[in-house]
Amino acid sequence: MKVDANTVRKGHVLEHNNKLWVVIKSDLMIPGKGNAIVQIEMKDVRTGIKTNERFRTQETVERVQLHDHEMQFLFSSGEDYTFMDQENFEQLVVPRDIIGDSHVFLQEGMVCNVQTYEGAALSVDLPSSVVLEIVEADPVVKGQTASSSYKPAKLSNGVRVMVPPFIESGTKIVVNTSDGSYIERSRD
Repeated sequence: MKVDANTVRKGHVLEHNNKLWVVIKSDLMIPGKGNAIVQIEMKDVRTGIKTNERFRTQETVERVQLHDHEMQFLFSSGEDYTFMDQENFEQLVVPRDIIGDSHVFLQEGMVCNVQTYEGAALSVDLPSSVVLEIVEADPVVKGQTASSSYKPAKLSNGVRVMVPPFIESGTKIVVNTSDGSYIERSRD
């Protein structure tokens, strides 16, 4: 849908030069004389390349509507990850580069938010945290205090995290999926 350039905000997705761009920043600039302009910093959705564009305030741009789908992760096969729509049970194959580094936290049956445009996946948002088991943890060093020091540990998915000294092998912990950091010991 066509919208005025001065209504574009951070997070909007635009179609410009036959590419999809997500708006990072939008500034209205009013020079001393002449017409006001809108400076938009945006990033290509598929390649990640950033650019700056200037539009006159009365100029129109093409704003794209993305669709959010609650999808369940089924399985992975090489670089491809298969998700199933929770409403119509259709399956969608998503390449690993769209999921990003958080692909290591995907678990069978996990429900994720998948954003699509014309049937193609643009992004996959995992739940903010996941419960995983510690399979390997360094022993506690005498004299360490829980508040000031952490030790390395290995999770069941192979990821290494820093955990407090009281966490031992076999303990289930809650991990932040965005940065892979320890949150707390699981209550399960």
